[in-house]
Amino acid sequence: MKKLFLFLMFLSISILHAQKKKNYNIGILIDNYTVELDPLLQQLKTQVRAVVGEDATISFPKSSLLVNNYNLQKAKENYQQLISNTTDIILAFGVVNSEVIEAQTSYQKPTILFGAVNRDFNDIDITKATSGKHNFTYLINSQSYLEDLKKLQELTNFKKVGIVIEEPFINILPLKETFDKELKEIGSTYKLIPFKNASDITSNLDEIDAVYLAGGFFLTDNQTEQIAQAFIDKKLPSFTTHSVGDVELGIMAINQSDNSFDQFLRRVSLTIESYINGTPLSQMPVYIEYSPRLTINYNTANAIGVPIKYSLLNSTDFVGEMKDVNAQKTYNLLSVMEQVLGKNLTLQSSKKNIDISQQNVKTAKSNYLPSLTATGTGTYVDPKLAEVSNGQNPEFSTSGNVTLQQTVFSPSANANITIQENLKKAQEESYNIDELNTVFNASNAYFNTLILKTNAQIRIQNLDLTKKNLEIAKENFEAGQSGKSDVLRFRSELAQNTQAMVQAINQLEQGFIGLNQFLNNPVETRIDVDDAELDKGLYKDYNYEQFSKILDNPTTREPFIAFLVEEAKKNAPELKSLDYNLKATERNIKLSGSNRFLPTVALQGQYNRTFSRHGKGSSLSAQQQQADFALLNSNYNVGLNLSIPIFNRNQNNINKQTAMIQKDQIEINRANSELNIAANVRNGVLNLVNEASNIELSKVSEQTAKESLELTQTSYQEGAVNFVQLIDAQNNYLNAQLSRANAVYNFLINAIQLERNIGYFFLLHSPEENEDFTQRFQEFLLKRK
Repeated sequence: MKKLFLFLMFLSISILHAQKKKNYNIGILIDNYTVELDPLLQQLKTQVRAVVGEDATISFPKSSLLVNNYNLQKAKENYQQLISNTTDIILAFGVVNSEVIEAQTSYQKPTILFGAVNRDFNDIDITKATSGKHNFTYLINSQSYLEDLKKLQELTNFKKVGIVIEEPFINILPLKETFDKELKEIGSTYKLIPFKNASDITSNLDEIDAVYLAGGFFLTDNQTEQIAQAFIDKKLPSFTTHSVGDVELGIMAINQSDNSFDQFLRRVSLTIESYINGTPLSQMPVYIEYSPRLTINYNTANAIGVPIKYSLLNSTDFVGEMKDVNAQKTYNLLSVMEQVLGKNLTLQSSKKNIDISQQNVKTAKSNYLPSLTATGTGTYVDPKLAEVSNGQNPEFSTSGNVTLQQTVFSPSANANITIQENLKKAQEESYNIDELNTVFNASNAYFNTLILKTNAQIRIQNLDLTKKNLEIAKENFEAGQSGKSDVLRFRSELAQNTQAMVQAINQLEQGFIGLNQFLNNPVETRIDVDDAELDKGLYKDYNYEQFSKILDNPTTREPFIAFLVEEAKKNAPELKSLDYNLKATERNIKLSGSNRFLPTVALQGQYNRTFSRHGKGSSLSAQQQQADFALLNSNYNVGLNLSIPIFNRNQNNINKQTAMIQKDQIEINRANSELNIAANVRNGVLNLVNEASNIELSKVSEQTAKESLELTQTSYQEGAVNFVQLIDAQNNYLNAQLSRANAVYNFLINAIQLERNIGYFFLLHSPEENEDFTQRFQEFLLKRK
C-alpha cells in the first residue's frame, strides 16, 4: 500500500512538472539557402535541444525558417512574419538580416543576432559586454578582415589582393571605406570582386596576385572546389573566412580554429537555455573569443608555390596529403626500375666493360688476320766506299719493300680466342649482377623514400595532436583542474615534436636526392613517389598477397623454398660468370698441356725494289750491265715458317699448375656461391613471413593505441589522469602509426630482396612469363609428391 502511494505521488509530481514544461517555437532568419546548409541547421537544432534538455520543449517549425535571398525588403517582411506568428524566439543570421535587426528601436520578441558581426565594421558597439536592450542580444566573434589580410600577406607578400564578397553586400556594408583603410595600413592595394555565382569569381581574377574570400558562406562544396581549382590554375594564393572545410576543399588557408563553429553553436544554445531559465537577453554576454589558428592546405600551397616557413609550424595546422603536385615526374616502383635500367650511370659504366671485353675478343681473333707492312729507305754512303763498291752501294739510293705475314695455325691464338670469348660472357654476367643489384638498390631507395614520406606525414599529425593536447592543458589550467606545469610540459613537447617534424621533412628531401641519383636525374629535380599498397595497382596485378599466403602455409613453404633455390641457381649470374671463368681456365690448362706440342704455322712474303741510284758508285760494271737490270732492282721471296716448342724453361708446366690452382679456386667459389644463394633465399622467405604477420599485428596495435589515446585524452580533460599518462598514450600511438605505415613497405622491400636473390623481378616480366613461373612451381610440387 505504501509503495502504491509513493508511485501515485511520483506520478502526480511528474504530471505537474509536465504541465509546467513550456514549449518554445524558434524561428530562423537566413540570407540564403543551399543544400549544404541542412546539416548545419540540423546540428544547431540538436545542440539547442541537448543544452536546454528537460527545461523546455524546443520546436523548430519548418514554416518559421525564412530566407530573404539577399533582399532587404524580403528580410523586413520575414522578420515581421515571425513577430506576428507563434514564434517565441528569433534567431537571425546574415548580413542582410543584420541590417534589419539592428535598425529596430525595440524588440517585441526575444531576438538573437549571430554570425553576422565582424569587428572591422558594424553599427553595434562591440566594447559593450551586453546588449543592454530588452529582448535583444547578439554574438560577436573575434574575426577580423584586417588580421586575415595581414596573415595572408605574411604568407605570400601580395601586392594586390582580390576581395571576394556577395554582390548584394556592396550596397549594404561600408566595404570601400573599410578595405581602403585596411589595405593602406598593410601597404597593398585591392580589387573588389562582387559575385552572384561561382563563375563571377573565376572570370574576374586578372591583375591580382592573391584572393581573399570575405564572403561565400553559401557556396556549395562543388562551387568551392571549382573556384579553389581556378585559383590553383592561376597560381593565386587564397584565404577564406569561413571554415577549415573550405581549406580541405582546396582553398589555401584560413586563420580560424577548427572548432570555432562548434563553439559558436554552443554559445547560441547556452544563450537560449539561459533565457528560458530566466536570464534577460539584455544581460547576456555578447563576445565569443575564438583562438585564431592558421590552417594551410599543404597540396594547394605546394601547387601554387607558396613556401611553408619552419617558423610557422608551431602555430599552423595542415590538411591534405604530402603530395607534390608540381613534381616533374611521379614514380611508382615499375617506373623506377625501368628508368634505372636505361639511365643509371653505374650501369652505363659497367656496360662499357662488356665493350672492352668484346675488343679483347677482336684482338685475339686478329692474330689470324694478315699483316702487311710497307717500308721505304733512303741511304747515303761514304763516297769513297761507294766508289770502290762496284755499283753495289751507290752514294745516294732509295728503296722499299712490302712484307706480308699470315698465321695459318697457332694453338696459343686459338686458345686466346676461346679464353677471351668466355671472359666476355663472364663479363656480361657480371653486368647482369650489377643490373640486378642496381634495380634492387633503386627499389630499396624508392621504398625508403615512401617510408620517409609517410613518417613526415605522421609527424605532422602527431604535431597537430600535441597542439590539441596543449589546448586541453590550457583549458584544464584555466578551470583549475591542473597546474601550469602541464601547459609548460606540453609547450616543451610541442617544440620537440616540431623539431622531429622538421627533421622528417628534411630526411624526405634527402630521400628524393638519393632517388634522383639512382635515376640519373639532376639532384634538384622535383619528383614524388606513389604510395604502394598490397591490394592495389601494380601489387595487385602481380599478386604479392598470394605470394605471402604460400609462404604462410608450412605445407607449401618448404617446397616453395626448394623451388626458389632451384630457380635462383638457374638464374644466378654469379654462377654463370664463374662457369665461364672456369671454361677459360680449363682452356688455359689444355694449352699448357697437350696442346703445347702443336706446331705454329705461318706464311711470309716480301717484295723488294730499288727506286733510285745517284752519286759515286752508282754506275754499273760491264758485268752488271750484262745482267738483267730489272732483276737487280726488283725481287721477291716467299717463306713458310713452322715452329714446335720443345722446352721453354719449364714455363708451360708452371702455367698449367697455376691454371689448375685457379680452377680449384673457381670451383670452391662456385660451391660457396650456391650455399650463399640457398641461405639468402631461405632467410628472405623467413623475413617475408615475419613482415607479413607484422602487417596484421601492426593494424591491431595501431587501433588499440588509438582507442587508448582517445580514452586517456578524455580522462585527462576530466582530470582523471596526469600529463605523463597522456604523453605515454600519445607516443604509443605515434610509434604504432609508424610501425603500421612502414609494415607494408618493409614487406615489399623484403619481397624485392627475395626477387633479387632468385634473380627474377616479377614487375620486369610479362604476365605470361610470371604465369610460366607459377606453372613451373606447380610442376615442381607434382614431382615432389
